[in-house]
Amino acid sequence: MSMPYYVSPEQMMQDRADYARKGIARGRSLIALQYDQGIVLVAENPSSTLRKISEIYDRIAFAGVGKYSEFDQLRVAGVRAADLKGYQFSRQDVDARSLANQYAQLIATTFTHEVKPLEIEILVVEVGASQEGDRLYRIMYDGTVLDEERCAVIGGESEEMKNRASGAKASDTLQTAVKTAVSALSGQSRTLVASDLEVAILERGPQRRCFRRLADSNVETLLSA
Repeated sequence: MSMPYYVSPEQMMQDRADYARKGIARGRSLIALQYDQGIVLVAENPSSTLRKISEIYDRIAFAGVGKYSEFDQLRVAGVRAADLKGYQFSRQDVDARSLANQYAQLIATTFTHEVKPLEIEILVVEVGASQEGDRLYRIMYDGTVLDEERCAVIGGESEEMKNRASGAKASDTLQTAVKTAVSALSGQSRTLVASDLEVAILERGPQRRCFRRLADSNVETLLSA
């Protein structure tokens, strides 16, 4: 009788992490920055139909990189969870922290118990009544949640891009924040234009719904001014 093939738990987790990181690295990155009137999210995404950035609830946005089908399923689940909680309790009870924790539990369970981990990283971003109330949560492929300040990057070269955007300030205008984000995404060897980008904002204000997607013409104006 042959002995069953044995892999140590440490090696199994390492193999899953390597697999997930390789899948994420094949995609294009995304960056979120605070600016004086809210939060801007900028992704390298030439597609006009497959969105990386979406609205989850009134003041909350979702963004994902990696395998589109996997993070889009999470987006849909988040919308349903937020709608249900807002209906059962109140709209003010829906917040980014609870959504990020639900996402983290789901992703961690898949990473630990399933054969194939999710090849994704996601952001859950909430704009507050003031800058002190803004929240940027980065959820990694293994369910780790990082509470980012001022700047959050997901994707293959996240640390390098975060260093490029290190000069960004929460007091920057939208135009400055967009230029900083595009510069961080493109680096020194490439030039990204409006048609290569997907840009959306969570705009602080009295309105209930704060999410707004910027058209290519608006992005082009911001980059050229």
